[in-house]
Amino acid sequence: MGKNIIEKILDTHIVEGTSEKGKEIGIKIDQTLTQDATGTAVYLEFEAIGFNEVKTEAVSFVDHNTIQVGFENADDHKYLQSVAEKYGIIFSRPGNGICHQVHLERFAKPGKTLIGSDSHTPTAGGVGSLAIGVGGLDVSVAMGGGPYYLTYPKVIKIELTGKLQPWVSAKDIILKVLEVLTTKGNVGYAIEYGGAGVKTLTVPERATITNMGAETGVTTSIFPSDEITLAFLKKEGREKDWIPLEADPDAVYERTIEINLSALVPMIACPDSPDNVKKVQDVEGIPVDQVAIGSCTNSSYRDLMIVAHILKGKVAHKNLEFGVAPGSRQVLEMIADSGGLKDLIQSGARVFETACGFCIGNSFSPNSGGVSLRTINRNFKGRSGTADAKVYLVSPETAAASVITGVITDPRKLEDIGIKYEEVELPDRFFIDDSMFIFPKPVEEREKVEIFRGPNIQPIPRNDPLPSDINGVATIKVGDKVTTDHIMPAGQYLKYRSNIPRYAEHVFEPLDPTFAKRALENKEKGIANLVIAGESYGQGSSREHAALCPMFLGVKGIIAKTIERIHLDNLANFGILPLQFVNPSDYDGINQGDEIDIPDILNALEKGEKEINAFNKTKGIEIKLKIMLTDRQRKFVMAGGLLPYTGKTGGKK
Repeated sequence: MGKNIIEKILDTHIVEGTSEKGKEIGIKIDQTLTQDATGTAVYLEFEAIGFNEVKTEAVSFVDHNTIQVGFENADDHKYLQSVAEKYGIIFSRPGNGICHQVHLERFAKPGKTLIGSDSHTPTAGGVGSLAIGVGGLDVSVAMGGGPYYLTYPKVIKIELTGKLQPWVSAKDIILKVLEVLTTKGNVGYAIEYGGAGVKTLTVPERATITNMGAETGVTTSIFPSDEITLAFLKKEGREKDWIPLEADPDAVYERTIEINLSALVPMIACPDSPDNVKKVQDVEGIPVDQVAIGSCTNSSYRDLMIVAHILKGKVAHKNLEFGVAPGSRQVLEMIADSGGLKDLIQSGARVFETACGFCIGNSFSPNSGGVSLRTINRNFKGRSGTADAKVYLVSPETAAASVITGVITDPRKLEDIGIKYEEVELPDRFFIDDSMFIFPKPVEEREKVEIFRGPNIQPIPRNDPLPSDINGVATIKVGDKVTTDHIMPAGQYLKYRSNIPRYAEHVFEPLDPTFAKRALENKEKGIANLVIAGESYGQGSSREHAALCPMFLGVKGIIAKTIERIHLDNLANFGILPLQFVNPSDYDGINQGDEIDIPDILNALEKGEKEINAFNKTKGIEIKLKIMLTDRQRKFVMAGGLLPYTGKTGGKK
């Protein structure tokens, strides 16, 4: 039996376990990446474990915390740069670009394994890397030479046929995938793209698709490495990094989904979820207050040049604000050289720095109740920085068309006002300037480097060992699709990522501003905090702070209908029990404030039991729960998390 691409890469990297679907394996990691919003914790954890040498091809990017109001972000940048110099990590300086776009350009390699402390790390799957977004502690362990553990995934093949019509682009493909798969129910799966339609897509287009695969909840998404991949790497001066990589003709998949590119039309994700997908033509005419083009999803040379072509000689509608954020310095230089930047400026675009910016809600927030069209990957309620904004996810073509008309507009209608579709020709050679990277010094020079630590940079808190019995309270009850933005908001609070006690003051703030205070009071009284949740709890970002900060507040368990992959791993890493209702209807029988006991939990973990009974003392009801931990995770959850466990077992081992 032949192998698919994902199996080929996994099977050559397994160091623990066997290639059996649904079973846990440990794989060797070739490359790691961090960004500054999660990176400070990664390197604090790296130091806390006791590592002193990096064993991966590691890059530290600064692209999130670039709104430097106060000293905190600047201090983080100096800390990250000094850590990189100390341990031999490539440092991408502020202004060099968004981690996923820059990594795709300069570092991603077909056939390599990559994990990153950002959920959109699978962007590199566009070049044939097996790239996975994970929690920061998993990155720390991999950087030190340890395996990364995951469930051997079941692979969904998406068979692409035909060719995209004018005004339809890669963003419309992944929105169609989200319409089919939705954002929940895909834990334990991975996506592989194949079919004749693959050959019609450039690497930047493929990367748009793998980037937003994260929204489905799958482990990763990947494209073959073929002549299109080779052409891209040649443009980057990296043809030596290319290897051919494709599925065997008799490869087996869990299921196959066919998408005819020729029949695809412009798509749009309506508020407040990436899977609330409709055809643009079905929602046309809604007045637009703001258009934001950029982010790691749609900020390549191709994307911005097609926007520049559409807007050439036009001015943004008077009723909206319009902003553009190029994905990297390379893209910015290239659109400037080709004249596209001038066209954007003359159209009225506000040109933002090459950073995450409006995508993560730390700038360019919409007006109250405003409609914002964005080419980003997430439109969770409140993520934009405006609680009642209505955010739609669209392609660059749809965004540009709406800039002109002031309402949501199907870009195919631009032909009616004399704007002809024009394919963007990629240059033979991309602009290459690596001067904004700081590359590692020789080992003997690194020993002299002193790590900078500002007053906002605090040690990572450690959890206590798991008690024999959990006597707790349902401190909060939440519904379905609660994201990491709901649990641990970003935006204005990003600058506290290095200071867990300060950041923890905002846990669950969008849903319940009183949660942190109540949870801390319970902790001081010796009462365990429990979170009751619906389906797809913890979807969205890989931010481990959504587990780390609740742990600091004394959260001991999450009881949910389902929990998403990255967040479940983060919970285990910090000693919080991930528990799932055996009978989902039991969710309805718990109210916030109910007293809940989970007796003999330590003994249950030691014995390897899969289920345990909890008791709602307030209602007098027994609840059967599934313990969502692997045998490996049980060991360190009992110790209070991976950090206490590694210290207990000798650190670097």
